Amino acid sequence: MVDEPNSTPRPAAVTAGSGAVPGDQPAGVVALVRLALVLVDRTGRVAQWSRAAEELFGHRADVTHDRPASGLLPAVEPRSVPGPAAAPAVRHRRDALDTLAELTAADRPWAGHMPVVDREEHLRDVLWWAYPLAGPGGGLLALATDARPLRSTGPRLALGERLLPFAATPAARGGFHRLTAALTAPGRPVPEPLARLLPGGSGDRRSRLLDALGRAGLPALRLDATTVLPVLPADPQAGTAHAAAGIGRRYPTAQQRATRLGPPPQPEQSAPGRRPAGPLPVQREADRPAAPAARPTGAVSGTSAAAPTVPAPPRGGATIEQTAVESSAHGLQGRPGDQVPPVAVPAPADVLLGTGGPPPTGRLTPFLTNGQAGEQLALLNEVGGKVGTTLDLGFTARELCQVLVPRVADFACVDLVDGLISDSELPEARPDDDTMLRRVALVNNDSAGQWDHVLAEGSLVAMPRHTPPGMALQLNQPVLVPVVSEDVAVDYAAALGGVRLASVVSGRSMLVVPLSARGTVLGILKLLRLSDRAPFDEGDAATLKELAARAALSLDNARLHRAESKVATTLQRSMIPTRPPQIPGVQIAHRYLPGDPKAEVGGDWFDAIQLPGSRVALVVGDVMGHGIHSAAAMGRFRTAMQTLAALDLPPGQLLRHLDNLAQKLGDDHLATCLYAVYDPINRTCELASAGHVPPVLVHPDGTGELLEIPAGAPIGVGGVPFVAKTIDVSDGSMLVLCTDGLVEVRGGDIGTGLAALCGNLIDPQRSPEEACDVVLDRLHSDDRKDDVALLVARFDGVAPTEVATWDLTVDHREVRRARALVREQLTNWHLEALCDTTELLVSELVTNAVRVARDRVQLQLIRVDKLLVEVSDDNHNLPSLEPAEQLGETGRGLTLVTKLAEHWGTARKAVGKVVWFELPL
Repeated sequence: MVDEPNSTPRPAAVTAGSGAVPGDQPAGVVALVRLALVLVDRTGRVAQWSRAAEELFGHRADVTHDRPASGLLPAVEPRSVPGPAAAPAVRHRRDALDTLAELTAADRPWAGHMPVVDREEHLRDVLWWAYPLAGPGGGLLALATDARPLRSTGPRLALGERLLPFAATPAARGGFHRLTAALTAPGRPVPEPLARLLPGGSGDRRSRLLDALGRAGLPALRLDATTVLPVLPADPQAGTAHAAAGIGRRYPTAQQRATRLGPPPQPEQSAPGRRPAGPLPVQREADRPAAPAARPTGAVSGTSAAAPTVPAPPRGGATIEQTAVESSAHGLQGRPGDQVPPVAVPAPADVLLGTGGPPPTGRLTPFLTNGQAGEQLALLNEVGGKVGTTLDLGFTARELCQVLVPRVADFACVDLVDGLISDSELPEARPDDDTMLRRVALVNNDSAGQWDHVLAEGSLVAMPRHTPPGMALQLNQPVLVPVVSEDVAVDYAAALGGVRLASVVSGRSMLVVPLSARGTVLGILKLLRLSDRAPFDEGDAATLKELAARAALSLDNARLHRAESKVATTLQRSMIPTRPPQIPGVQIAHRYLPGDPKAEVGGDWFDAIQLPGSRVALVVGDVMGHGIHSAAAMGRFRTAMQTLAALDLPPGQLLRHLDNLAQKLGDDHLATCLYAVYDPINRTCELASAGHVPPVLVHPDGTGELLEIPAGAPIGVGGVPFVAKTIDVSDGSMLVLCTDGLVEVRGGDIGTGLAALCGNLIDPQRSPEEACDVVLDRLHSDDRKDDVALLVARFDGVAPTEVATWDLTVDHREVRRARALVREQLTNWHLEALCDTTELLVSELVTNAVRVARDRVQLQLIRVDKLLVEVSDDNHNLPSLEPAEQLGETGRGLTLVTKLAEHWGTARKAVGKVVWFELPL
């Protein structure tokens, strides 16, 4: 978007929790930056996605709304702090919003630098300010901005009502590479510009957001060790309403200008074949002389600084013009319902050669190699050789702009229809005034101050039809404005959302060419020339139309390639978890590194599956082979593993069922696998292996032990037993599971890597996340071609005082006893507020269990970060939830559980089943 106006209104201040009150903005100098806002609710879903977030990250608000935030923005952790010398090397991916939620989990804000990957798979250097939201709603408020322009040129500054340029000190002339996000001192009032950035809604919701900012500290930028500047949002829409109102006072409408100026003057007669001086005439259909039929190409030019017209070539000394929009000679705006008639322009050869027919035989070569025609053909040839060298959409668009600047124009940009970039299917409707365009490339001639207020790359903008870009987009025809007058520039700037944009186009020559390929308008190519160069003419329009047609094919090829890659990437990403589950008694972290940097996933996988009784199943597997076929096989194995784990089978039996399934799928489905079940109450871990790399157990004192487990054979071989082993684990120990890509060294033995993993590599006092980082730093190298899956689990256990278990007899009188036991235990835990609800639900579940059980019923309560209640019996038939209208006097137990419990579920066990529910403490 465009930058803000030169002067900004004095904003009021907002005191946290009290709403808006009159006041001043922060004292002294403040930094104006483009702030993106992301609001995540307590369930982990996106509740707000601002327009600036659309531009920064590429995802549209209507797509992100109410979808899980996890996995939306992969965060790339650099190995070193990015500096001016080189870009940071990518180590691994996590999710940015998940990471921010973890960093603010202790109800403390966080500000800092975290690169992310946007929708187009481009690395974005982003500064973040994250605020946890207190209260019943909970959630996360995240503000973000693009760090690249801030670190290259510094932030724009405001002092009171004046906007000041930043004066770089000699030490900072190389860039502000130490600039990072920071927070001001807490308790300051929230300025009105920052309060306006927050989403609307109920008063309580807005008060919570203001309280979060006021209590934690406002966003700020730290330029160096001593300089911290408060941040205000640079709203590109600021001043738009004022500009629109000013147009009515300062500039007349198109009809007023036509009335005031009268009919356009008739041009003086000129020599045959010579263009008359001054503005080209505008002729209506009835006044236009007949002309020979010409091949339609759709070029549109302008008769003056504001009236786009369609040129025809000089034929026998006559200049023929057709108006593209029914407006005055000095007005650009047309009526909304105006229809543009078909246009007719000469064949490109006529324009290039300047004659009414083909040149005589034998004279063609000089015409094609000398003069203007030769230069135009050389330009077309250069486009064919330099544009489309890759299948990257943004890079291809930039190549096109770089070919044209400064050779053809002083400014060139490519704006593509955003729907074509984000959606896999082509839009059915033609572009209209509401069609959003995204700027994907921009190149200019670096003239000082000439292009300060243009829309930056990544900006989203709608192009109305009465503007030259909107006309070219909707008509699929080139639009030429030889010289843009001042009033037209103001109208154009107001339509695009910023009054300062008028200075970019006023007095300059503009040519907008549609980018159309295979029957679809992909976007537009906009070119500008400064006043010191000759304006664009009809010959330029014809040549650049042919050039744009060739470039559009390259852009469409890149779009199709990216659409195919996105389908494969989406499929592959869905096969591996993005965030470890939060399970009481165990902390889990994992990493995945594909062997092929261009791929997102291969044949390795990992999983953490919650089981009844607060137990957790840990899985690591490796499908033999590489590529998409291995990824597809991995997806089948992972799905089957989750289904079998839901049956709560012992590890050996589970691998046997998985092996049988693999043989049914085919001989090409071979994989190694390790399956472990950790019980935080009994503090045991049962493991079984199918030819996989043995795990490492790191004891609380830091010593590593390579666990000796019967190896078995890979899944899919068949006929080999899988033997499980149970070990005792101490609280504070860590279990490390990995694939052979991590420990296998080229030219060496796998034992070397395992020995390093068993060394004093992992400090059990650190978190699993830190342990994963240490392991990858020490053992993984960029030259390895095999996939790496790593899972680290820290066993904390559940204290015996937090668990209560009772065995009940198969007798209806046990229901009363179960209620009494629950009330007594909850009273001991000081959870009296949960007694009534828990008693009611336990009564219903125990009644159902006693009715169907044969020998035993078990009731268990576990108090962790929630209250977990489980009722088990020896009947394997799972209960089902029936519609309330079909129930009689009985059978309403599960309906009550559904209404009153936060979560509930059923699962089969090795013998019988378990029904469980959770209540928040």
